[in-house]
Amino acid sequence: MKTRPRVSRASRLLCLMLAETIAVTYTTPPVRAQAPEPKQLNISILEGEGAINNIRQRTAREAIVQVQDENHKPVAGVAVTFFLADHGASGVFSNGSRSLTVLTDTNGQAAMRGMTPNNMAGKMEIRVSARLGNLNADAVITQTNAAGAAAAGGAAISGKVIALIVIVAVGAAVGAIVATRGGSSASTTPTTPAVVITPGTPTVGHP
Repeated sequence: MKTRPRVSRASRLLCLMLAETIAVTYTTPPVRAQAPEPKQLNISILEGEGAINNIRQRTAREAIVQVQDENHKPVAGVAVTFFLADHGASGVFSNGSRSLTVLTDTNGQAAMRGMTPNNMAGKMEIRVSARLGNLNADAVITQTNAAGAAAAGGAAISGKVIALIVIVAVGAAVGAIVATRGGSSASTTPTTPAVVITPGTPTVGHP
């Protein structure tokens, strides 16, 4: 009689574990769907257009752009470069250069930070360039470099003009009163008082 070899319980468990390990090792991982490659790039300016940079305090407003595809969906991982002008109203980035490259985030946005304006007042144009493979897009952000005290200076000039108007009005009123009193005597010829305006405290009197 032929006898069958006995397989111990431990051997059976070992074989089952080996079989499961082999099955897991050779199992094909699921394929994840990848986003289709964009066919076109577009740049939208979200923040920074028309901003005014203070050249006295050397502060500037940051600019934020968004890169979209042909279906107006945000595109991540796009290299966006901000270029500042070499002459006139411009600035410099914290790295000492006039250009800064940033990759767009998951929302397709890239921010221009760390720009310090120079001491030239006037209109400043920031050129924006987006690149992804063979695709590219360009845009321009317009800002202005200005002195922070410009508005305060205009207000001071307006105050001086108002003060002079008040002084002249007071002088005219005093002259009218003097002329009225002088007209009560027939032999007296009324004279027009002179208004003297000197720097400092205003003085109103007869010549």
